[in-house]
Amino acid sequence: MTDRNLSRIVFFKRVRRANNRAFILGITVLGEAGSPAAKASITGDQLPPPPAPFQGEIKQQTLQSTPWWSPTVVPPKVAPNILLIITDDSGFGVPSTFGGVIPTPSMDRIANEGLRYNRMFSTALCSPNRAALLTGRNHHSAGFGVIAEQATGFPGYNSVIGADNATIGRILRENVYATSWFGKDHNTPTYQASQAGPFTQWPIGMGFDYFFGFVGGDDLRVPNHGKLFKALLRLHVPDWKRHEIRGK
Repeated sequence: MTDRNLSRIVFFKRVRRANNRAFILGITVLGEAGSPAAKASITGDQLPPPPAPFQGEIKQQTLQSTPWWSPTVVPPKVAPNILLIITDDSGFGVPSTFGGVIPTPSMDRIANEGLRYNRMFSTALCSPNRAALLTGRNHHSAGFGVIAEQATGFPGYNSVIGADNATIGRILRENVYATSWFGKDHNTPTYQASQAGPFTQWPIGMGFDYFFGFVGGDDLRVPNHGKLFKALLRLHVPDWKRHEIRGK
Protein backbone atom coordinates (compact mmCIF):
# COMPACT_ATOMS: atom_id res chain seq x y z
CA MET A 1 0.00 0.00 0.00
CA THR A 2 1.43 3.39 -0.96
CA ASP A 3 1.95 6.35 1.36
CA ARG A 4 -0.72 8.21 -0.60
CA ASN A 5 -3.31 5.51 0.17
CA LEU A 6 -2.33 5.47 3.82
CA SER A 7 -2.78 9.23 4.04
CA ARG A 8 -6.26 8.91 2.57
CA ILE A 9 -7.24 6.33 5.17
CA VAL A 10 -5.98 8.51 7.99
CA PHE A 11 -7.81 11.51 6.56
CA PHE A 12 -11.01 9.50 6.36
CA LYS A 13 -10.70 8.62 10.02
CA ARG A 14 -10.34 12.23 11.08
CA VAL A 15 -13.11 14.62 11.99
CA ARG A 16 -13.64 17.14 9.22
CA ARG A 17 -14.96 20.57 10.11
CA ALA A 18 -17.05 22.55 7.66
CA ASN A 19 -19.29 25.52 8.40
CA ASN A 20 -18.32 25.20 12.08
CA ARG A 21 -19.88 21.72 12.25
CA ALA A 22 -18.04 18.47 12.93
CA PHE A 23 -18.77 15.44 10.78
CA ILE A 24 -17.59 11.96 11.71
CA LEU A 25 -16.81 10.45 8.33
CA GLY A 26 -15.93 6.90 9.30
CA ILE A 27 -13.80 4.70 11.49
CA THR A 28 -12.10 2.17 9.21
CA VAL A 29 -11.55 1.61 5.51
CA LEU A 30 -11.16 -1.87 4.05
CA GLY A 31 -9.45 -2.33 0.69
CA GLU A 32 -7.59 0.27 -1.32
CA ALA A 33 -8.88 3.72 -0.42
CA GLY A 34 -10.38 5.54 -3.39
CA SER A 35 -11.10 2.36 -5.37
CA PRO A 36 -14.66 1.26 -6.16
CA ALA A 37 -14.10 -1.81 -3.96
CA ALA A 38 -13.23 0.18 -0.82
CA LYS A 39 -15.54 -0.28 2.15
CA ALA A 40 -15.92 1.70 5.37
CA SER A 41 -17.84 1.41 8.61
CA ILE A 42 -19.38 4.39 10.41
CA THR A 43 -19.75 5.53 13.98
CA GLY A 44 -23.52 6.01 13.74
CA ASP A 45 -23.30 9.38 15.48
CA GLN A 46 -24.97 11.07 12.52
CA LEU A 47 -27.69 9.45 10.40
CA PRO A 48 -27.73 9.30 7.50
CA PRO A 49 -23.94 9.45 7.40
CA PRO A 50 -22.50 12.46 5.55
CA PRO A 51 -20.71 11.71 2.28
CA ALA A 52 -16.95 11.50 2.40
CA PRO A 53 -15.15 14.45 0.76
CA PHE A 54 -13.51 13.86 -2.60
CA GLN A 55 -9.94 12.71 -2.01
CA GLY A 56 -8.76 12.54 -5.62
CA GLU A 57 -7.09 15.18 -7.69
CA ILE A 58 -8.62 17.08 -10.63
CA LYS A 59 -6.30 18.68 -13.17
CA GLN A 60 -6.80 20.10 -16.63
CA GLN A 61 -6.07 16.74 -18.26
CA THR A 62 -7.60 13.40 -17.35
CA LEU A 63 -4.31 11.50 -17.49
CA GLN A 64 -2.82 13.75 -14.82
CA SER A 65 -5.95 13.55 -12.62
CA THR A 66 -6.59 10.99 -9.88
CA PRO A 67 -10.10 9.50 -9.55
CA TRP A 68 -11.54 8.64 -6.16
CA TRP A 69 -14.70 6.76 -5.19
CA SER A 70 -16.37 7.12 -1.82
CA PRO A 71 -16.14 3.82 0.07
CA THR A 72 -19.24 1.68 0.35
CA VAL A 73 -20.53 1.89 3.90
CA VAL A 74 -20.88 -1.50 5.59
CA PRO A 75 -21.63 -2.55 9.18
CA PRO A 76 -18.64 -3.29 11.41
CA LYS A 77 -17.75 -6.95 11.81
CA VAL A 78 -18.97 -6.91 15.42
CA ALA A 79 -22.47 -5.75 14.42
CA PRO A 80 -24.98 -8.31 15.76
CA ASN A 81 -28.01 -9.69 13.99
CA ILE A 82 -31.20 -8.31 15.53
CA LEU A 83 -34.53 -10.13 15.82
CA LEU A 84 -37.44 -8.17 17.30
CA ILE A 85 -40.65 -10.11 18.01
CA ILE A 86 -43.99 -8.71 19.13
CA THR A 87 -46.91 -10.97 20.02
CA ASP A 88 -50.40 -9.47 20.12
CA ASP A 89 -52.59 -9.69 23.23
CA SER A 90 -50.02 -11.22 25.56
CA GLY A 91 -48.13 -10.02 28.59
CA PHE A 92 -45.91 -11.20 31.40
CA GLY A 93 -48.48 -13.83 32.45
CA VAL A 94 -48.24 -15.72 29.14
CA PRO A 95 -44.65 -16.98 28.45
CA SER A 96 -42.74 -19.06 30.95
CA THR A 97 -39.80 -16.71 30.32
CA PHE A 98 -41.43 -14.23 32.71
CA GLY A 99 -43.19 -16.72 34.96
CA GLY A 100 -46.20 -17.29 32.71
CA VAL A 101 -48.21 -20.47 32.28
CA ILE A 102 -47.30 -21.30 28.64
CA PRO A 103 -43.97 -23.11 28.15
CA THR A 104 -41.72 -21.13 25.79
CA PRO A 105 -38.40 -23.01 25.92
CA SER A 106 -36.82 -21.20 22.97
CA MET A 107 -37.50 -17.79 24.51
CA ASP A 108 -36.28 -19.12 27.85
CA ARG A 109 -33.01 -20.21 26.26
CA ILE A 110 -32.49 -16.83 24.58
CA ALA A 111 -33.30 -14.97 27.80
CA ASN A 112 -30.88 -17.11 29.78
CA GLU A 113 -28.11 -15.94 27.44
CA GLY A 114 -28.98 -12.26 27.72
CA LEU A 115 -31.13 -9.85 29.70
CA ARG A 116 -34.76 -9.71 30.80
CA TYR A 117 -36.41 -6.30 30.91
CA ASN A 118 -39.23 -6.06 33.42
CA ARG A 119 -40.54 -2.51 32.90
CA MET A 120 -42.78 -2.96 29.89
CA PHE A 121 -45.62 -0.46 29.57
CA SER A 122 -48.52 -1.94 27.64
CA THR A 123 -51.16 0.11 25.85
CA ALA A 124 -53.53 -2.91 25.80
CA LEU A 125 -54.03 -2.55 22.02
CA CYS A 126 -52.01 -4.01 19.16
CA SER A 127 -51.50 -0.97 16.89
CA PRO A 128 -50.46 1.40 19.72
CA ASN A 129 -48.13 -1.19 21.25
CA ARG A 130 -46.47 -1.82 17.91
CA ALA A 131 -46.09 1.90 17.18
CA ALA A 132 -44.47 2.45 20.57
CA LEU A 133 -42.13 -0.51 20.14
CA LEU A 134 -41.12 0.46 16.60
CA THR A 135 -40.34 4.08 17.46
CA GLY A 136 -39.40 3.97 21.13
CA ARG A 137 -41.95 6.75 21.72
CA ASN A 138 -45.22 7.09 23.58
CA HIS A 139 -47.93 5.69 21.32
CA HIS A 140 -49.68 9.07 21.15
CA SER A 141 -46.45 10.70 19.96
CA ALA A 142 -46.39 8.09 17.19
CA GLY A 143 -50.00 8.84 16.16
CA PHE A 144 -51.56 5.66 17.55
CA GLY A 145 -53.77 6.44 20.52
CA VAL A 146 -56.11 3.77 19.10
CA ILE A 147 -55.96 1.02 16.48
CA ALA A 148 -55.76 2.06 12.83
CA GLU A 149 -59.45 1.43 12.04
CA GLN A 150 -60.55 3.75 14.87
CA ALA A 151 -58.27 6.64 13.90
CA THR A 152 -59.56 10.21 13.96
CA GLY A 153 -58.24 13.40 12.45
CA PHE A 154 -56.68 14.62 15.67
CA PRO A 155 -53.04 14.70 16.81
CA GLY A 156 -52.04 11.48 18.50
CA TYR A 157 -54.97 9.57 17.01
CA ASN A 158 -54.53 9.89 13.24
CA SER A 159 -52.72 6.54 12.70
CA VAL A 160 -49.76 8.30 11.05
CA ILE A 161 -46.21 7.66 12.26
CA GLY A 162 -44.54 10.97 11.43
CA ALA A 163 -41.15 11.33 9.81
CA ASP A 164 -39.84 12.72 13.10
CA ASN A 165 -40.51 9.33 14.71
CA ALA A 166 -37.83 7.14 13.18
CA THR A 167 -38.61 3.43 13.38
CA ILE A 168 -36.05 0.87 14.41
CA GLY A 169 -36.10 -0.30 10.79
CA ARG A 170 -35.10 3.12 9.54
CA ILE A 171 -32.34 3.50 12.12
CA LEU A 172 -30.93 0.06 11.37
CA ARG A 173 -31.10 0.57 7.60
CA GLU A 174 -29.20 3.86 7.89
CA ASN A 175 -26.63 1.86 9.86
CA VAL A 176 -26.39 -0.33 6.75
CA TYR A 177 -28.46 -3.25 8.02
CA ALA A 178 -30.71 -5.26 5.70
CA THR A 179 -34.17 -5.06 7.30
CA SER A 180 -37.33 -7.14 6.96
CA TRP A 181 -40.83 -7.16 8.44
CA PHE A 182 -42.79 -10.40 8.61
CA GLY A 183 -46.37 -10.83 9.82
CA LYS A 184 -48.99 -8.36 10.88
CA ASP A 185 -48.84 -4.70 9.88
CA HIS A 186 -51.64 -2.98 11.76
CA ASN A 187 -49.98 0.43 11.55
CA THR A 188 -50.89 1.61 8.06
CA PRO A 189 -53.77 4.14 7.82
CA THR A 190 -56.87 2.48 6.42
CA TYR A 191 -57.09 5.04 3.60
CA GLN A 192 -53.59 4.06 2.46
CA ALA A 193 -53.90 0.29 2.86
CA SER A 194 -54.39 -0.53 -0.83
CA GLN A 195 -52.11 -1.04 -3.78
CA ALA A 196 -52.90 2.50 -4.89
CA GLY A 197 -50.67 3.80 -2.10
CA PRO A 198 -49.07 6.01 -1.03
CA PHE A 199 -46.67 3.64 0.67
CA THR A 200 -44.85 5.91 3.10
CA GLN A 201 -46.79 4.33 5.98
CA TRP A 202 -46.20 0.77 4.84
CA PRO A 203 -43.27 -1.19 6.29
CA ILE A 204 -41.24 -0.60 3.10
CA GLY A 205 -41.78 3.14 3.60
CA MET A 206 -40.71 3.07 7.24
CA GLY A 207 -37.25 1.57 6.96
CA PHE A 208 -37.88 -2.07 6.08
CA ASP A 209 -36.39 -3.35 2.83
CA TYR A 210 -38.70 -6.36 2.63
CA PHE A 211 -42.24 -7.02 3.81
CA PHE A 212 -44.26 -10.24 3.84
CA GLY A 213 -47.45 -10.20 5.84
CA PHE A 214 -50.87 -8.66 6.38
CA VAL A 215 -51.87 -5.02 6.09
CA GLY A 216 -54.52 -4.14 8.64
CA GLY A 217 -56.18 -6.35 11.21
CA ASP A 218 -57.32 -8.95 8.65
CA ASP A 219 -55.99 -12.45 8.37
CA LEU A 220 -56.70 -15.60 6.40
CA ARG A 221 -59.24 -16.87 8.91
CA VAL A 222 -61.73 -14.17 7.91
CA PRO A 223 -63.78 -15.19 4.82
CA ASN A 224 -63.24 -12.96 1.77
CA HIS A 225 -60.60 -10.98 3.62
CA GLY A 226 -56.90 -11.35 4.28
CA LYS A 227 -54.70 -8.71 2.68
CA LEU A 228 -51.57 -10.80 2.33
CA PHE A 229 -48.74 -8.92 0.65
CA LYS A 230 -45.24 -9.67 -0.53
CA ALA A 231 -43.70 -6.21 -0.71
CA LEU A 232 -46.42 -4.36 -2.67
CA LEU A 233 -47.84 -7.44 -4.43
CA ARG A 234 -51.09 -8.77 -3.01
CA LEU A 235 -51.16 -12.56 -2.84
CA HIS A 236 -54.40 -14.43 -3.43
CA VAL A 237 -54.74 -17.46 -1.19
CA PRO A 238 -56.79 -20.39 -2.60
CA ASP A 239 -60.05 -21.16 -0.80
CA TRP A 240 -58.86 -24.62 0.21
CA LYS A 241 -55.81 -23.14 1.87
CA ARG A 242 -57.96 -20.52 3.58
CA HIS A 243 -60.21 -23.24 5.00
CA GLU A 244 -57.20 -25.25 6.10
CA ILE A 245 -55.74 -22.29 8.00
CA ARG A 246 -59.12 -21.37 9.44
CA GLY A 247 -59.55 -24.95 10.62
CA LYS A 248 -56.38 -24.72 12.64
